[in-house]
Amino acid sequence: MRSYRAQRKKIARERIARLLDLAEQRALQGDLDLATRYVELARKLGMKYLVRIPRHFKRRFCKHCYTYLQPGNNCTVRLTRRHLAIHCHACGAITRIPYGGQP
Repeated sequence: MRSYRAQRKKIARERIARLLDLAEQRALQGDLDLATRYVELARKLGMKYLVRIPRHFKRRFCKHCYTYLQPGNNCTVRLTRRHLAIHCHACGAITRIPYGGQP
C-alpha cells in the first residue's frame, strides 16, 4: 500500500505533465500568455509537493522569466560546438545547455 505522501506526489507529477502538455497545445495555437500561465501553475505544483519537473519539460520554458518558449516565435536556438544556446526574447536571458563529450 502506498503512503499518502507518495500518492500526492504521483498525482502532482501527473498534473504537471498535463499542464505542460496543455501549455504546448496553447503555444501551438498562438496563445503564449495562457501557455506561460500553465507553466507557472506546473512550477507551483512542483514546489508545493517537492516534485521535480522532468528534463524534457524543463527545456520548454525560460529558467529566468518562466515564459513558455516556442523557437522562432519568442526565442532563438543556436548550436555551437559545445552547447545549445537558447535566447529568450521576453527577458533577454541566454540559457546554455552543454552537449557532447570533450573534443
